[in-house]
Amino acid sequence: MMSILIFAAGAALLIYSAEKLITYLVGAARGLAISVFLLAVIFTGIEFDDLVFGVALNLEGLDDVALGIVFGTVISMVGVVLALAALLVPCAVQVPRDYLVLFAVSPLVLVALAFVGDIGTAVAILLIALFVAFVAYVAVRERSRAVPMFRDSEVLETAGAGGGGSSSVDHSYTSDIPITSKRNLPGWALMGLAFLSLVGLIIGAWVMTEGTEGILDEFNIAGTVFGATIATLVLTLEDIFLTVEPARRGAPLIGIGNVIGSVVFSVTAKLGIIVLAGGEVEVTPDVFVWHLPALVAMIGFSTYALWTGRLRRWHGVVLLVAYVLYWIVSFAVFGIVPVDED
Repeated sequence: MMSILIFAAGAALLIYSAEKLITYLVGAARGLAISVFLLAVIFTGIEFDDLVFGVALNLEGLDDVALGIVFGTVISMVGVVLALAALLVPCAVQVPRDYLVLFAVSPLVLVALAFVGDIGTAVAILLIALFVAFVAYVAVRERSRAVPMFRDSEVLETAGAGGGGSSSVDHSYTSDIPITSKRNLPGWALMGLAFLSLVGLIIGAWVMTEGTEGILDEFNIAGTVFGATIATLVLTLEDIFLTVEPARRGAPLIGIGNVIGSVVFSVTAKLGIIVLAGGEVEVTPDVFVWHLPALVAMIGFSTYALWTGRLRRWHGVVLLVAYVLYWIVSFAVFGIVPVDED
């Protein structure tokens, strides 16, 4: 029973921190005249919890599982997170085409790695450099745009006022999302509060992980079943909140920034850091035969859905069905989850 309470406490902290992070990011973007899309890529796209988990696996010699975490994150980001956003909160989204092109071609990094075979230090450094270049490109691109995403103060002020007023700004992307109750705080202070909210997210995810371990021991759940259900839910729950909740509150591009940032980070810097921290990672043949084609196909459809300018429920259905089929084939044909034979 205690493990269930721990899990619930972690989930509550996760939800609360996600709510606060969204509002503080919008407030900081207004106060510092920084694109909130860029802040979303940095704050939510860098998967700290998944990164720590992947490094720990590689240090334990489970490099194949660590590589699976990279693929799993990317596939779950579109097959679960983006799918649920489309199903629960279908909405208009206007993402610059060049960002979508970068999103679409990001799996090509993994295609190249599949031919390399073993990922060593030199490749790892290159992967990290690619993510730094991506963030720099977004920063420069947002700075040079006439109206960077969510940077227009009129949009943000109108949003903070509940969408009232006679402004001609299109409110479909901001709706009634409040900037923050702490409106008088300077932008740097709101940025600090956003950092604290991010820490709350990480702690909440860690507490939930502790709770799931207790549930596993207390209720004698089989390791494979646990890995395919509860553990997967824990690793994706944070991203679900950070994508669905902004869309529900009228700021869908914060969630889209989370999805795009997470995908690009996973195939570049996350894998690079895992290698640098834990040693060389081998790319096995089944990655090229099944997991990589599945990933490329799902990213391709996600790009199409975002390119249309509106997430629709049928987009979510297609992505969710594709995700379920991916798991069925993976289990039935490739047996990706190891069975404990002790």
